[in-house]
Amino acid sequence: MNKPLTTLFMLMSIDGKISTGSSELLDVDKDFPKITGIKEGLHQYYELEQETDLYSLNSGKVFAKIGMNNKQENIKKSPVSFLVIDNKPHLTLQGIENLLLKSQTLFIITTNKNHPVFEKKNEINLKIIYYDNNIDFINLFEKLKNDFEIDKLTIQSGGELNSVFLRKNLIDKISIVVAPALIGGKNTPSLIDGNSFTSLKDLAEIKALKLEKVDILNDSYINLKYDVIKETRIID
Repeated sequence: MNKPLTTLFMLMSIDGKISTGSSELLDVDKDFPKITGIKEGLHQYYELEQETDLYSLNSGKVFAKIGMNNKQENIKKSPVSFLVIDNKPHLTLQGIENLLLKSQTLFIITTNKNHPVFEKKNEINLKIIYYDNNIDFINLFEKLKNDFEIDKLTIQSGGELNSVFLRKNLIDKISIVVAPALIGGKNTPSLIDGNSFTSLKDLAEIKALKLEKVDILNDSYINLKYDVIKETRIID
């Protein structure tokens, strides 16, 4: 497959949670800075985030959750181009305007023909990738490489999308910043969500990882880096 080299870069708790709860009101970006023992080392995640690829793939749901749809003043242009998967849509026209100001190039990937992004279709730094019914993610990643010459891509989406990408062999590397926290909750989003496995044949879908590097950070944080082993065998 001719696609960008992809790295899943996320912040999670020791028990694999990427949110502080199941409510839309709860979010690690908003909540971790309030919690002693966690807030002290949090800045290291954002510093590492600045070193990731210049193309970042996320979801409209995540951007809406962190307040991108709110009116913002003096938005600073980022060196990063954002790719946003958004079908519902979760982004409003205001959110799109904010992202256009923030992005080098803004890519909106959607199946929603009534998405508000079409009101901005003539913006010079906007690319709309539309699919009729379901997003063909293998086709999408090949298009990003072949049509837009994207060689490296950081994935920072939610657990549902992460699961889709992993099952379709679209994640090459993992870089996880682990916060010194235990959150719990069976409905709290985790690094990889999606449908649970129910049979022995599903074991072939589990992805093994090869540890590449462990960085021990300050204040009990760690950064784990892995390569994803795409093909494994089930031995009886």
